[in-house]
This record gives sequence, C-alpha cells and structure tokens, in this order.
Amino acid sequence: MKEEYFNRENLHQKAHAMLQEAKAIVPGQGFVFAPAQAALLVVDMQKYFLRNTSHAYIPASKAVLPRIGALIHSFYKNTRPVFFTRHLNTKQNAKLMSVWWTDFIRETDPLSEITEKLDSSQSTIINKCQYDAFFETPLEVMLNEKRVTQLVICGVMTHLCCETTARSAFVRGFEVFFPVDGTATYNEQLHLASLRGLAHGFAMPTLVEETLSMMKASDE
Repeated sequence: MKEEYFNRENLHQKAHAMLQEAKAIVPGQGFVFAPAQAALLVVDMQKYFLRNTSHAYIPASKAVLPRIGALIHSFYKNTRPVFFTRHLNTKQNAKLMSVWWTDFIRETDPLSEITEKLDSSQSTIINKCQYDAFFETPLEVMLNEKRVTQLVICGVMTHLCCETTARSAFVRGFEVFFPVDGTATYNEQLHLASLRGLAHGFAMPTLVEETLSMMKASDE
C-alpha cells in the first residue's frame, strides 16, 4: 500500500502532470490567490508520520518536506498567519477512529511532536482529535479574527486530514488552495483521488512554486 511516489528526482515533473490533470476538472475559473487574504495551514507534520521507524511513516513525505518549509518561510516573511495542527487522541475523543485504526497518537508519545525540520516558532499550533482541523478546535474563530478568507493547506495525509479539512474549510466560506506537491500520503492512487475530488468541488489545485511566486510578487 505504501510507495515513494514522490521523490526529489521526480517531484517537479510528477507534480506538474498531476496539476494539469486536476486543473482540467475544476469547474469554471476557480479561485484567484490573494496573499494578503491568505493563511497557511500545515497539517499533522508530526514525527509519527515522518520518521521511517514509525509504522505510520509516509515515504513521499521526504520529498514534500522542503517545499512545505519554503511555504512557511514565505508566509512568515509576508507576515501572514501560519497554523500547524498536531493530531492527538485519547480513548474518549478518538471516537470512531479508535475502531477504524489499530492505534492512535497519544500526547505522551514522542512521535506526536511536530518535526523540528519545520519552523513552527512564529505559528499557532492547534491540537485536533479528528481528521477535520475545524472539528472542536478554535481554528475558524482564529481565521476570522485575522480576517483570513483564503487558506493554503499542506501536510499529511492528502486523502485523510488534508482533504477532510479542505472540504470543511470550503463549506465554512474559505477559498482553499491545495498544493499538489505540498501534501503527501501513502501512495499515488490515494493522492490523485483526493486531488480529483477536491478540484471538482472544493479547492484550487496549485504548485508550491506558484504560491511562492505570488507571495514574492505581493512583497515587492
């Protein structure tokens, strides 16, 4: 089930091909990115998913990690809000996740920590207990307080927490941008399925380099 469908050698070419496929599904013109209205949401970049000794390790995460780091740096530079999510569960709040999965991430587990390879020093960290980063969290209130209308979503896993959060953001009125090379999951089939579904009804597929270019232009 797991495969390193993204790696440092093929990421550029593969991401461009995925983008073209996803963009062909977008109805109409979609959304236009406006950096001054945007926030960055970095989903579940925890050691639990990024360390190769973990049973939940995502092989493709190695390739997208530097690009996520570049997005974070750009948003900081432009003084735009950055949010990290940290997925944590107890037996009580896991609900059906404790039935669906054989294990869940406990706060006491060192692997629950956000990777030190990403700079979260200027961000807001939000703990969540379900796929949806809005579910029983202050995320929506915080975004509204900062007058955010657009959300760039990156992280892991593409087809679970990233996709669910993107759908939830859309129905709450946020314009969602979803970097195809800023998210990763267990295999290419799951990644593409999410991109297709999101592009048809919920989010604008994009590339990290496109977002960085527009952030830079807004800063000049």
